[in-house]
Amino acid sequence: MRRLLLAAGLLAVLAGASPWTNDRSQAAAAPNRFDERAAWAFLKRQVALGPRPAGSQKSRELAEILRRSIPNGRFQAVPGGLRNVVGTIPGRNPRRKVVLGAHYDTKDLPGFVGANDAASGTAVVRQLARAIKPRQLRPTLIVVFFDGEEAPRGRDAQFERYGLRGSKVAARAFRSAEAAIVLDFVGDRELAIPREQLSNRRLWGRLRTASRRTGFAPHFPAREHGPVLDDHVPFIRAGVSAIDLIDFDFDCWHMRCDNLTAVSPQSLNAVGETMMAFLADL
Repeated sequence: MRRLLLAAGLLAVLAGASPWTNDRSQAAAAPNRFDERAAWAFLKRQVALGPRPAGSQKSRELAEILRRSIPNGRFQAVPGGLRNVVGTIPGRNPRRKVVLGAHYDTKDLPGFVGANDAASGTAVVRQLARAIKPRQLRPTLIVVFFDGEEAPRGRDAQFERYGLRGSKVAARAFRSAEAAIVLDFVGDRELAIPREQLSNRRLWGRLRTASRRTGFAPHFPAREHGPVLDDHVPFIRAGVSAIDLIDFDFDCWHMRCDNLTAVSPQSLNAVGETMMAFLADL
């Protein structure tokens, strides 16, 4: 993964008008709707596979597991022999679509198992997809596990060109979606996810409202982090309102210490419960 600050011109392009302009009354959120034990078990299962760089045997094994374990799971071809994993959960209003995604590849570094980056986001999104029932939500939920988020080895300096391979494909395919929610670093022990600067303000405000209702507001502080080049950016460029849940103040970014000692089931639960309440209000 990279995390490059974007130029001011790009920020202006991406800061266009949003359809998320109307607040709705907030229903009380039911507690304990997210199974953090199952999410934690799947995070550990990913780590046990070892390094999972895009195109590797272990990454393809994980893709098969994901496809079989989410509703209507299927592959979506990505250039370079890669593949996204896509699932669909029908909503009560089939004309409305929301994308929920996370990347499942790890940085191609020796011994790097990526417990936070990217097993945490993958674990939470998978568990959400397994917990949410057809027509439970208003919009249809399109679940996407992005392949090839990380730039290939030796291409970090050209991340914008060679990274985000899976989300570029998904953004073109699902450009009619009204929103895209990306989960990335969501499992670290000292979890604090401020609004990433490119993330849609009104959509993020509704996420923070959900965090207050579920009692996890301290994990979503009312401050802002600088812009991050992540899987939400292709959706923004396609005209889709998008947010990125990422705690980028993570000391073990692209380091071997990004292992089970760096993450916790409590963090997965905070994000999972908040997301259940947030999605229910869309």
